[in-house]
Amino acid sequence: MMAERKMSLNKLSVIVGITPANLSILKNEKRKAIHFATLDALCKTLDCQPGDLIEYVEEGGSGLGGVG
Repeated sequence: MMAERKMSLNKLSVIVGITPANLSILKNEKRKAIHFATLDALCKTLDCQPGDLIEYVEEGGSGLGGVG
């Protein structure tokens, strides 16, 4: 998603208001949860829907896909 919008991780982190490290954790699917406010800010910035960023996975995992 970020590549489609030609937006770097650092630029997105500044716009959304989270650290590049936390955004990287989201992008690499190592996060178990996401605040709705963060998801909302990402969707507004990337002009997308939550389903474009995350997916439900039923296999004992977190249920969250990665951002990007």
